[in-house]
This record gives sequence, C-alpha cells and structure tokens, in this order.
Amino acid sequence: MRTLNVALGDRAYPIHIGRGLLAAPSLILPFLRTPRVVIVTNDVVGPLYLEGLQVALTGHGVRVDAVALPDGERHKDWQTLNLIFDKLLAERCERSTTLIALGGGVVGDMAGFAAATYQRGMPFIQIPTTLLSQVDSSVGGKTAINHPLGKNMIGAFYQPRLVLADISTLDTLPDRELKAGLAEVIKYGLIRDPALFEWLESNIERLLARDPDALTFAVERSCTNKAEVVAADETEQGERALLNLGHTFGHAIETGMGYGNWLHGEAVAAGTMMAAELSRRLGWISAEDVARIEVLHRRAGLPVQGPVLPVATYLDLMAHDKKVEAGRLRLVLLRAIGRAVIHGDAPPEAIAAAIEARCE
Repeated sequence: MRTLNVALGDRAYPIHIGRGLLAAPSLILPFLRTPRVVIVTNDVVGPLYLEGLQVALTGHGVRVDAVALPDGERHKDWQTLNLIFDKLLAERCERSTTLIALGGGVVGDMAGFAAATYQRGMPFIQIPTTLLSQVDSSVGGKTAINHPLGKNMIGAFYQPRLVLADISTLDTLPDRELKAGLAEVIKYGLIRDPALFEWLESNIERLLARDPDALTFAVERSCTNKAEVVAADETEQGERALLNLGHTFGHAIETGMGYGNWLHGEAVAAGTMMAAELSRRLGWISAEDVARIEVLHRRAGLPVQGPVLPVATYLDLMAHDKKVEAGRLRLVLLRAIGRAVIHGDAPPEAIAAAIEARCE
C-alpha cells in the first residue's frame, strides 16, 4: 500500500492506494466519528463489492446501511440525489454518521454533495472503484449534480476524510470505462508533468492490459499531482483551474449529446484535442506536439474528434462553464506539453475553427 496526503491543515486526509484494501476495515475505522455508516453505491458496483464491505465493517461493530443508485451520468440529478436523503432520513441518521461513496465518479460526486448538505455536513469517505475516480474525481472535494443546461453546475467543495483506492476493483471495470479513465491520467502529463506524459508513451499498452504495477503507478502519480494542486488552491481560485484541460469543450459535448452518451473521459479526450488545436492556432505549440498528443489518445483507445454539433451550440454550452468571468470565456490551453495556462483572450474565430477542425 502507498499513502499520499492532501495537505489542507486540520482538514488534511490520506489517500491509500493498493490492492485488497476493501478487505482491510482497519483503514476505515479510525475515520468514523461514530460506529455507524451509510454506503452509497449503484446497481452495478453494489453487487460486486457492497456485501464484502458491509461484512468487513459489521464484523467490527459498525452499523451499516446502504442505498444503491441507478447507474449512469444521466441519473446525476436532484431526483436521484433525493434517494440518498430519503435513506438518511428514514434511518434517522445523525450528522455524526459517516457517508461512504463506493463507486465511480457519479456516485462519489452525489454522495459528497449529500454529505455536504445533510444536516449541513456529515463525515464522508471516498472508495473509488473506477480508474477515472481513482485518479481524479475522488480527490479534491468537488461534489455536484448536473443540470440540463450544464454539467456539474450545482454542488459544493466538500473534502472527504479518507480516500481508499483499491486497485483490485479495476479488475472488473469494463474496457470502455478503463480507457475513459486514461484521459484524466494523460491530462496530468499535459498540464504539469511531462515526465508522466513520456512514461505514458512508453507504457500505455501496459495500462490497457491492466498490469497491476503500471496501474498503481498511474494512480499514485495522478493523485500526487492532484493533491499538490488542491493543497495550493482548494476552491479553484487560480492554479486548480488548470485541472480542467479539455473539460470546457468536453462538458459541452456531454451536455449537447445527452448525459451518458459520451463518457466523461471520452468527452475530455476530444475536448483536449480541441484545446491542443486552439493552442497550435495561437502559435503556442507545434503541429508535431498536437500529433504527439493525438497519437497517445489514439493508442489509449480514446476519441480524438468530437461529435458534429453546430459550433454555435458548442459555444452556447461553453458559456455556462464555471471558469467564465464577467462574461468572458477562459480556457485551459497548452504552452507546451507539460505546461498549461488559463487564457481568456482567444479570438472567437480561432475557438470556432479549433472546434470545427476537431469534429467528425
């Protein structure tokens, strides 16, 4: 097991990374305020891992209740969120009860938002079971639900007390979900870790083959990058926004195509290529750099072209992005592989051309 720390003063918390961690309740028990938890999972992950976690915790005297949500991004809304609140209220849970998210990014986001708001805040633990959630969404305290006009527009910053990334849960992850998670790993290399990008160029096939050592390295290196950024800028006032490379374009794809039709990582991959294309058009990176980024995404089995939507639709949806300030769209772009910047002065015609160039 490897352990990292998210340095947030008295709200600091560990990230444990390893295999078989779900069978080690001793890692969870010190973070429970009282011996009572509610596990939030979904109808895909629950049948795989819920019973084992319940047995492990009840064997140490913890009362465990659970609620299984419908699976998928299209269910990340108020109606599904209320299923969590219904369970908490029906079981007369107190604010000292710990909410545990057992699942991917949708489960983690929704459970975290419920924890942030139930009785104005209850303890929260993340147990991510997808590659994307292990390398990105489980760390940093972003919680949210979607709105028909924009992804993740309603939420809160609310940090977990513990992140437990059990690499063995990736054994049951569908191939498409595994590839989607790789988009976020590639992102870290592009924005701040060129050595990671180079490592990925040499090891992407090992990750696709689910090599345990390669997966552990990718999760640990990604979480190290995420933890450093979050510790420096918890509520995204500056540097943390760089973590959104490809996301402004990608969220427009997810919303425009209907939540769940494109996986988040797939949309981020296509959005990253749009950002790279725009960076090239601004004269910041070369055509060779764009080709290098494209090749790695292709080798990872990720899309490098977005869906054909009217450019006006892309721009309208992007106008709802959380980085918009004073009506000005700010984009995360690349000055080099391994160096991202936030830029608010890209000419509209250049943005439109980059979108058109990367739509099929």
